[in-house]
Amino acid sequence: MSRRQIQRRQDRQDKRQARREQRSGKQGQREDSIEERQRAERSRHRRRIIIRVLLGLFGVLILAGVVWGIVAELFKEQPGIKIPDLGNLHIETLDTAHESYNSLPPTSGPHVAGVAPPGIYEEQIPNELQVHNLEDAFVNVHYNCPNGCEALVSQLTAIVQGYLDDDRRILLEPYSGMDSKIALTAWTRIDKFDVFDESRIRKFVEAYEGIDHHVRSR
Repeated sequence: MSRRQIQRRQDRQDKRQARREQRSGKQGQREDSIEERQRAERSRHRRRIIIRVLLGLFGVLILAGVVWGIVAELFKEQPGIKIPDLGNLHIETLDTAHESYNSLPPTSGPHVAGVAPPGIYEEQIPNELQVHNLEDAFVNVHYNCPNGCEALVSQLTAIVQGYLDDDRRILLEPYSGMDSKIALTAWTRIDKFDVFDESRIRKFVEAYEGIDHHVRSR
């Protein structure tokens, strides 16, 4: 075999080797590319899982906050004392016989058809009339001063007048016979005390004024 033939054979072998190496390199690149895509997909999958977990935790926290707010609202202490409901019976006149009230001043029970307009009264309003006020979303403010209490009346008047100026359903009246100097009444609620407390009065009014208590027909 001549030197030229040997050289041509060697050249062919070199070319085949180069092609094999080229194919091998491309195969390696493809494998590297597949592995990189797999790593990227695993990374995206982990991120999706983390995001879902965080969103789930966020949702749980929001739900817990809502539930806590509802529970706190249900169990928070309301102003005054709860008095059993005597119903909404309407009677014909102030003199119509009816069952006794379970508190003084009354907080529910038999009452006549009319209501006392919002205002500041110098004379006591009949029980059978003021109970209808409570049914109609009023808060009634009462004071009992057998020997006079001008300063207290002035303080109560200032508070009640402020609510009247805002068209709130409230009245102020003297009420003899109760066992405290001051009483606040709403439907089935009463708060009695002897020392003027503006904050206590306002909390009671804000809690109960404006809540209608008529029995709805079905």
